Amino acid sequence: MSTQAAWASEIARAVLEGPLPRRWAHTQGVARQARTLAPILGAGADLLEAAAWLHDIGYAPALVGTGFHPLDGARYLRDVHRADEILCRLVANHSCALIEAEQRGLGAELAREFPLVDGPLKEALIYCDMTTTPDGRLIEVGARLAEIRERYGPGHVVTRFIRLAEPHLVGAVQAVQSRMLPAGLPVT
Repeated sequence: MSTQAAWASEIARAVLEGPLPRRWAHTQGVARQARTLAPILGAGADLLEAAAWLHDIGYAPALVGTGFHPLDGARYLRDVHRADEILCRLVANHSCALIEAEQRGLGAELAREFPLVDGPLKEALIYCDMTTTPDGRLIEVGARLAEIRERYGPGHVVTRFIRLAEPHLVGAVQAVQSRMLPAGLPVT
């Protein structure tokens, strides 16, 4: 494990393992998925793995500020750990978080503090998150989205967000998969 990923895994372990063991299992699975993408990411592989370890730290009870985990996690990384700006932006915007932030009235705040990161790392982080179950196992993206909708229920803000974000999430997963095939990587 690289230095940045090792640092990130220790932070994630410290804030998630005890209070949120299921979230910790998911995080470990997302990081495993990130490592599989190293052959197609080159120099960006370390940053992706670090973002995978840290993407859900904002769920940790000790870090909750706004109650919106991407923003809370990114602020913690920026303010407490003085983390790399791109890493903070990836955490803040993982898996189309801006769409959910807008549903929660936090869109302008998120966009102002942590502008979007476009490109292969954004898509790769979506792929890793959307092909990993809450328990850290591999899953197909459509089944993952269905699981999220079922877990939160029909009237929840997360369910509304998933409906709005689904084309973007599926498109990102498919884009990563299309880069994996020529590299001979197994596709989830």
